[in-house]
Amino acid sequence: MIEYRYDTQLLIEGHDLDEDAINDYFVENFKGDCLLAVGDEDLIKIHYHTNEPWDVLKYCASLGEIHKIIIEDMDRQSRGLEG
Repeated sequence: MIEYRYDTQLLIEGHDLDEDAINDYFVENFKGDCLLAVGDEDLIKIHYHTNEPWDVLKYCASLGEIHKIIIEDMDRQSRGLEG
């Protein structure tokens, strides 16, 4: 069984975005792994493995407009099914 089931990816488009602050928020508030929060003050790319992707989406939407959202079920993928 995979510890963190959902591979969550998205872009946050906004103003004065701070990748370090976003990274810190994830570490302090979400359970997961494989965090990638990179970009600049206008656009941040998020990649994160978690069991609660809806919490990630809610937080990211509070920072700006979110788009190119991909949530894949890695458990299904590991069983050879479409994620």
